[in-house]
Amino acid sequence: MFRTFRGGHSGGWRVTSISPVTGEPLPFVPALSVTDSDAVSLPLVPSRNAWRLVGVASSLRYTERAEKQQLVAVQAGLGRLEATSAALIPIRKSQAWWDLTQEERRRIFEDKSHHIASSLRFLPAIARQLYHCRDLGGPFDFLTWFEFAPAHASLFEELVAMLRRTEEWTYVEREVDVRVVKEVLSA
Repeated sequence: MFRTFRGGHSGGWRVTSISPVTGEPLPFVPALSVTDSDAVSLPLVPSRNAWRLVGVASSLRYTERAEKQQLVAVQAGLGRLEATSAALIPIRKSQAWWDLTQEERRRIFEDKSHHIASSLRFLPAIARQLYHCRDLGGPFDFLTWFEFAPAHASLFEELVAMLRRTEEWTYVEREVDVRVVKEVLSA
């Protein structure tokens, strides 16, 4: 199942900001749509006033069984009614990251950066899903999607700041922070 994030002029999420953290930005768009499909047309051709990013939820790459059990026990699912704030953070890591072995990446990801262990305290307030896209020919390796209630916005900022201070993030060569709020239709 492919998840498509399309930045454009319509969608269920209103874009409040698009900030380049590292590397080239994405064009500003007023809206974001998020859809799932069984297929996607490739290549993903960029536009000056719209963009489309596609990824797939996949198996957990750097997570051991006990960590997965901890995550499953406390994480919330996407689509909660109160989670009207969200962030899409596409990331591309450097070739140096991909030149490492799986074991070397795991050591940096958890043994040194404590990605999972440190993030557990932010759950279930913040729901998240990682989408892999490195092999789809797009401009990013990962699309990270977070949903949270507006009351947890400062908690989300704390989570993102913590992750950006880790050794793992020294391998990030492009990151864009897209913030959105759910469009609520009035009767």
